Amino acid sequence: MIDMEVYSERAILVGKVSDIIIDLDSGSIYGLLVRESNPNLVDGGAPISIPYRWVKSVGDAIILRKFPARVRIGANGPN
Repeated sequence: MIDMEVYSERAILVGKVSDIIIDLDSGSIYGLLVRESNPNLVDGGAPISIPYRWVKSVGDAIILRKFPARVRIGANGPN
């Protein structure tokens, strides 16, 4: 999944997977780290973690079942 493109449910590129977050207790995927996100969706193209439960399908690309229209990065992280 590393380097796979991630698309929103509206077919907008969110970014590429740079790392996978694993739940060590269950051995399952917890989330996907996107280091260079789409600046049209995420303030400044900041790195984001996408919960794996948001993933709808994995094939040639990763398609999300939902993604916010805009992610604002504040002093305390994403909003």
